[in-house]
Amino acid sequence: MTEELIGIITKDGKPTGKTVLKSVIHSKGFYHNTAHVWFYTDEGQILLAQRSATKTICPLLWDVSVAGHVDAGETTEQAAIREAQEELGLTISESDIQKIGVFPCFQSYENGIIDNEFHHTFIAELKIEINKLTPQEGEVENLKLVTISEFEDLLKFKKEHHLVASNKTYYHIVLKHILEQI
Repeated sequence: MTEELIGIITKDGKPTGKTVLKSVIHSKGFYHNTAHVWFYTDEGQILLAQRSATKTICPLLWDVSVAGHVDAGETTEQAAIREAQEELGLTISESDIQKIGVFPCFQSYENGIIDNEFHHTFIAELKIEINKLTPQEGEVENLKLVTISEFEDLLKFKKEHHLVASNKTYYHIVLKHILEQI
């Protein structure tokens, strides 16, 4: 598999016209875009994905349904659609996703990764059974649906090492938007 080519943006989220490999983005701390899709059901459940055990950042923690880098020359919508296909084997279209915002997330990790991302975040209704999804090996360890009540309980962070703690505020904003849809 070839390494992704990612567009560099400014701290204000403006394109620079320059691109670098994903590994360079993270080693140099260049600002870049990611696409996130949070799937929910009409019964009030949220799809969580467990990060693969082999991930260099936050392995085995539960997080957004689908997330990935926006490749050079790709729109955030195209990246969201591509990532849903790659990570879940789920075919969606632009009309299935609703953008709820762009969330800056600037983190540095002990392993040397400097992650300066803008999460372009979408929500979408999951219209198929969870057992029809195909988690991508090396990206997604497991999938689960949680009720709104269970998600709210997880957001209290009583359970250590379940959700990515640095994303707490972000999770609350996502939950608010999902509640408006169901």
